[in-house]
Amino acid sequence: MATLLDGKKLAEEVRAGLRPRVEALAARGVVPGLAVLLVGEDPASVSYVTAKEKACAELGMNSFEKRLPASATENEIVETVRAFNADPTVHGILVQLPLPKGISESRVIEAISPDKDVDGFTPVNIGRMVIGEPCFLPCTPHGVIKLIETAGVQTKGAHAVIVGRSNIVGKPLANLLIRKSINATVTICHTGTKDMADHTRKADILIACAGVPELIKADMVKPGACVIDVGVNRVDDATKSKGWRLVGDVDFNAVSEVAGSITPVPGGVGPMTITMLMFNTVESAEKASM
Repeated sequence: MATLLDGKKLAEEVRAGLRPRVEALAARGVVPGLAVLLVGEDPASVSYVTAKEKACAELGMNSFEKRLPASATENEIVETVRAFNADPTVHGILVQLPLPKGISESRVIEAISPDKDVDGFTPVNIGRMVIGEPCFLPCTPHGVIKLIETAGVQTKGAHAVIVGRSNIVGKPLANLLIRKSINATVTICHTGTKDMADHTRKADILIACAGVPELIKADMVKPGACVIDVGVNRVDDATKSKGWRLVGDVDFNAVSEVAGSITPVPGGVGPMTITMLMFNTVESAEKASM
């Protein structure tokens, strides 16, 4: 049976390390502030925003929320971002994605000051990450790396296979894994990959971030591999009061019998994503107060 990689526990440990840093800033009159922009009323987005505000409150940080209707124009959204850029009490800016149809996500993201881009999504920070310069790392990939490192998984010379190539997870994660400090060899699988299972079975570290419920089956996993499940999918379940339940991109029960270590859904990567957002916001506040 695989060892469970408890993202919730690790997130609590990382946040415990952030508290004295927040207190030190507050003693100098600086309170780290995260501004969140939510456009529309997507239930999942509302839930994520609420969780981020709760995390800020628990750490003694400020959170500034701006909600715009789904009918908001692209210019209105960009002007809201620019107002956050100009506000010295805001150290981090988060635009909750996805944005309503017809809005250019790239234009909105590019409007965020790279110095406040705590999601690590702007072209400037992505470029810095790729060439290894200091920058805010994307929160989910950074959280995955923390989970792998804390678990003591050997990465140097390991074969890491990523299933998924999104700009938010797959691509930045590949770039982090090939850094000399981690030194893994990376394969990326996607919808054009032939015989995906042939690749995944060779993985010492297998990361699923395709957004397909239980895509990774037990016969696709190398015995003893470290399996990181980034997927969060709602599937119908009549036995639940809500009528649905959350599952990852990995068939957890079956894969747990084969893998050496595995993250659960929920309670794995998710808590680390929000925690690394807090981490980046505190770092931004420290830089701004120098």
